[in-house]
Amino acid sequence: MSQIVVTQKRSLIGQSEANRLVVISLGLGRPGKIKTHKDNNCIRGMINKVRHLVTYQLKA
Repeated sequence: MSQIVVTQKRSLIGQSEANRLVVISLGLGRPGKIKTHKDNNCIRGMINKVRHLVTYQLKA
């Protein structure tokens, strides 16, 4: 199964509470932090919601 590597690029200062909770549930919390997740629809939806704060890369 493929994986997604998510990196937080921007701070949570000034973001809505919903965006903060999504980033924290992805296992991030500060800029530069990296987390690997299984590639599934739930994770992709979370990344899509905060795509202005994070970057991601598919890993085979």
